[in-house]
Amino acid sequence: MIKSLLLYLAFAVSIGGFCQPPPLKVYDIKKKRLLVKITGVYIYSINQGNIDIDSAMVLACSANKIPISLSYDEGYNDGKYLLESEMVDNNNITAALKILSKSQKTDRIKLLLQLGSHYLFKPGSKKEDLQNALLYIKQAVELSNQLKIQKWQQQSNMLLGKYYFQAGNMTESLAIFSAVTKNCRKLNNKKALAEAIENQGTYLLDNNPEKEKLLTEAMLLYKETGEKEKEAETLMKLVTVHFWTGNLPLAKKESIQAYNFLKKIGFRHTHYNASTISYVDIVVKNPKEALFYAFDAVKTMEATKDYIMAENFYMRLGNVYAQMGHFEEAIPLLKKSIEMGQKDPSNRSWYKSFISYITVLSELGRYKEALDYLKKTTDKYPPDNILDKIFLANNTAICYVRTGNIKLAEQNFQIVEKYAPQIINPQTALSTSNIYSDMSLFYAKIGNGSKAKLFTDKATEIKHKYNLRSGYPILDLSLFKIDSLSGKYLSAIAHYQKYKKGNDSLVNYSQSKEIEELRFKYETAKKEQNIKSLQTQTKLQEGKLKESKLLIKLSIGSLLLLLIIIGLLYNLYRVKQKNNKKLEIKEKEISLKNTNLQHLLDEKEWLMKEIHHRVKNNLQTVISLLNSQSAYVDNDMARSTIKSSQHRIHAMSLIHQKLYMSENISTINMPIYIKELVEYLKDSFQLKQRVRFEIDIEQLELDVVQAVPLGLIINEAVTNSIKYAFPNDQDGLISITLVSTDANHYLLSIQDNGIGIPVTFKEKTNSFGMSLIKGLSDDLEGTFSIENNNGTLLKLNFEKIILDKQNKKI
Repeated sequence: MIKSLLLYLAFAVSIGGFCQPPPLKVYDIKKKRLLVKITGVYIYSINQGNIDIDSAMVLACSANKIPISLSYDEGYNDGKYLLESEMVDNNNITAALKILSKSQKTDRIKLLLQLGSHYLFKPGSKKEDLQNALLYIKQAVELSNQLKIQKWQQQSNMLLGKYYFQAGNMTESLAIFSAVTKNCRKLNNKKALAEAIENQGTYLLDNNPEKEKLLTEAMLLYKETGEKEKEAETLMKLVTVHFWTGNLPLAKKESIQAYNFLKKIGFRHTHYNASTISYVDIVVKNPKEALFYAFDAVKTMEATKDYIMAENFYMRLGNVYAQMGHFEEAIPLLKKSIEMGQKDPSNRSWYKSFISYITVLSELGRYKEALDYLKKTTDKYPPDNILDKIFLANNTAICYVRTGNIKLAEQNFQIVEKYAPQIINPQTALSTSNIYSDMSLFYAKIGNGSKAKLFTDKATEIKHKYNLRSGYPILDLSLFKIDSLSGKYLSAIAHYQKYKKGNDSLVNYSQSKEIEELRFKYETAKKEQNIKSLQTQTKLQEGKLKESKLLIKLSIGSLLLLLIIIGLLYNLYRVKQKNNKKLEIKEKEISLKNTNLQHLLDEKEWLMKEIHHRVKNNLQTVISLLNSQSAYVDNDMARSTIKSSQHRIHAMSLIHQKLYMSENISTINMPIYIKELVEYLKDSFQLKQRVRFEIDIEQLELDVVQAVPLGLIINEAVTNSIKYAFPNDQDGLISITLVSTDANHYLLSIQDNGIGIPVTFKEKTNSFGMSLIKGLSDDLEGTFSIENNNGTLLKLNFEKIILDKQNKKI
């Protein structure tokens, strides 16, 4: 079975855009189920294989606002509300499985069947859906066999037969259905037997001769047991069998029988049957009755307000007019169909109406208008499936033939030739055969007899293969021209006479008084309906007039009250204006104060920067003085002490330099500061490449209060590593990292890969450098540690100073 999920989704959106039918309160569950089946089969048929039957049934349920399960749960749903059924309908399988785990006996079987059917008849062709379906169906079969309840054994096994049909195992499917039917015959339960036989017949291929026999037997049993809705449904299944197997006279007879039977049992939605009968009549060349049932379909559709497939019904009536030669009457109907479809961009069910409209314009000789409209529409809405692409190319080609543009006509026929073999099936056989006939006639007219013969052979082959008994005059006309080209004049004359006979019958019907009378009756009925509608509108307007008088009186009273309210509001407005003026004066005063405060703030910032600049200059002066002083000192220890002091002062000077050069005068960007401090120390000790530095500093900014001691600590630690960690000018590596351990805590690590700290040094605590580092760590309220770890490792954990916290301390 073809599973076209994308088309199903698009079609579902388009149906949702139509005016929906009113709630079907007058129908019981049997009639609702019958409506779903009729609507679903109609949607499936008109799409000619572009959508699968499961998707069509789901669309029918969605459009009629009926639970989807109603299309498949006939054997185990009597119309009572079940929470688990609603869950499965809403695809809430998890919740349904929770109920299943607690269910017992019959309730468990029902839910297993519901779950199995849900996956089996789900639109699409996912392998996992079939696997899930089989899982639940087999559990239902096993449990029903344990309980030995005949009804549930039958329902479970029939669903298993449907599974094997969907899975393509026809042999196993037939065996299961046959076994169920055989068992029901033994039990002498006519109702159960009718259901078993109907399912067995339904799931046979149309060309199987047993299908007709089984469905006929089921229909008679339903009649005997009083199941009227099922009798009608089975009769319509027989119509489908006879239509697709080519027995059109019998298909029409049964269609009319079903149409009358539905009216008899009070089923109002007969427009689907009427439209089907109209289509059969067109195929068998009976335009009079085709027009009658096309009229009836539109009338019933409008009466029931069932506009789900409205554009198709209007198209059917327009096509009947067109085939009878009443092209002017066809145009507004086809236009209406197209306009209804184009309201929803995702809906393409109007495409056949669009193609028919192009054909009608062409028949009227309005070729330019037809081609312009064709280009404009296809630019905006290109065909989205092969079938529409073929129909469009065929009709475009015929239009070009009539304008004498043979080259473009042949190009479009070549598109048809390319795609036509891909879509040949029972649903498209008649259309494909007719299209091949059109192509044959084209090539015969341009003198290409071999190509024309090729397509007549293809058309004839399809007719024989699918047992199509209806004739298409164009095929006979093509054969006439082919025989004429090859000199077979007697055969050519015979084909021409056959063509004239078929063509003249349509012409005669188009001029028939009976058809004019029928059309007059239809137009009269429409006018009467419009008159009734106008009378109803008049009554409504009279009621509205009375309401209007009352409203006028109320309006006058309301107007007086409104004037009083307006007076009060005006008074309030005046008071508010005075208050607003006072507020404006105060706002100006506040704005002036804010401006002054901003000036003061700017001056303060400028002064702070100036202070930092001067402090930096003073510290540079001190560094210069110490540098001058060291020139007069002979003692190495003293000179080293002066040098260390210079480094410490430079570390502080660098911070003040950053502050007066930055827009932010309160915090220091630590990555930039530490890198510049390290560069200074490298240059100061003239290390070149002997000692390398690895610096990993997170992007953070610290307050000056923390930045100064942190800079001094880094200065001390790096200086000590440079001076003592690498004796005898050894190469070395110093790593400096500053990272966050959580939101407001940081870890400073300084490590070298030198000789490490002697044990005696670790015990020594009165050195100036160590005392300075510890003292600065205390200022930071941090935790300081130093250890040997492949060299010297200094760690400092400290907390970032928050401004409010610092202010409290101050």
